Amino acid sequence: MIARMWEVRALGSGFDELLTWVCDVAVPRIEVLPQHVSSEVYSSTDHRIVVISKWRSTPESLPAPPAKLVARAPHVWDFSPVDR
Repeated sequence: MIARMWEVRALGSGFDELLTWVCDVAVPRIEVLPQHVSSEVYSSTDHRIVVISKWRSTPESLPAPPAKLVARAPHVWDFSPVDR
């Protein structure tokens, strides 16, 4: 299992539109892939949106968000479970 964390910061005025794009466009594009297990979307008061997706194998990237809605390009990190 691999967990991918995708994080983007919205421009102040574009937060609601970016969140709608993430939920209605970006996440549905990866949810249909056979190696996809699940996805969760989070938001913060400082205009960040985070998607945590879980994968059976190599994660797929979310599509690039509309440039007019973001303060900077998304950051992406992959994580593997730790046995403890």
